[in-house]
Amino acid sequence: MKNTPYTVLMSVYIKEKAEYLKLSIQSMLDQTVPPDEFILVKDGPLTTELDAVVDYYNQKYPGLFTIISNETNLGLGPALAKGIVASRNELIARMDSDDVSEKTRCEKQLAAFEKDSKLEMVGSFEAEFIGEKDNIVSVHRVPETHNEITKFMRRRCAILHPTVMYKKSAVIRSGNYHSVPLYEDYDLFARMVLEYNVRSYNIQENLYYIRTSEDFFKRRGGLKYARTVLNFKWNQHKKGYMSLTDFCISGLGQAFVCVLPNTLRKAVYLKLLR
Repeated sequence: MKNTPYTVLMSVYIKEKAEYLKLSIQSMLDQTVPPDEFILVKDGPLTTELDAVVDYYNQKYPGLFTIISNETNLGLGPALAKGIVASRNELIARMDSDDVSEKTRCEKQLAAFEKDSKLEMVGSFEAEFIGEKDNIVSVHRVPETHNEITKFMRRRCAILHPTVMYKKSAVIRSGNYHSVPLYEDYDLFARMVLEYNVRSYNIQENLYYIRTSEDFFKRRGGLKYARTVLNFKWNQHKKGYMSLTDFCISGLGQAFVCVLPNTLRKAVYLKLLR
């Protein structure tokens, strides 16, 4: 399956940095098994610097890139939904526009699909770094097998969004991405795993490096963020994806963490949630 074609799907918007976008794209082009299609969704107008990076790669690799341009910023969910529909390949590898993938990431994910023909979604661990890729501050681990993922998904998202390679048909069958601010990934993956029984697996290795910063934890705090958490997870409960007990532990627990002082919230994320 090493030669199986696959698509990279990325969305970029105006607040990203050009140098990060370049590193991110290059890390996917440098894969030991490179993609044969790269869909890049420009979610609204970009800066001159970001456009220059997109134009550079589009010209350097003729025929590889499919550029989708949204007139306005639609948000990550709707932007990625367009890319899913546009993909000419069944296998799609997600990638965020400011992170870095390990060179063997896609080769190992393709090998997992080859080993188990029933798999429709494969993720991995991710290493969180500040500044340079080698400055790892934490490792986000997720359960391995489909049964473990299913159980875990009822309280927390068991698939790390930017690490995933999934089948287009499975995403479409499950309803594709919706507009769910902050939770477009959890919303989709809960539907895929808990409602449509999409067989999933997480490679137990760091195959992805996610960029973070000192204000990462500040952005996950405050009353507004807590309300968003509670609304989303209550809706998960109403859909039958989590029990009332799961909601109390997961929803109320996370909302409580949101209103903690930032130093305590950081400690909870790094010591308990990773």
